[in-house]
Amino acid sequence: MHLTNFMTDTSQSNSALIAIQASEDPIFGREYIRILVIGSRRGVISIIHTLHNLQFAEVGEWSPLLPTANPGEMMSILTRHIFVN
Repeated sequence: MHLTNFMTDTSQSNSALIAIQASEDPIFGREYIRILVIGSRRGVISIIHTLHNLQFAEVGEWSPLLPTANPGEMMSILTRHIFVN
């Protein structure tokens, strides 16, 4: 399993952290990718809509916003299954 932080938006009210987690299924050649966005409610929604505008993922493919252990912080998860050679 691999976890990578690849994008951070640190603007005042739209802060969000994006992390990617990947794991492989060697029998079927599939890789499971989870993209986790953590930050303020506005920041998480902003990143989800930005990725939608880039045609990366539909808004409805993300999990509902979930609170984290930190006050005022939310998260949403997108899971993708891809085939690898």
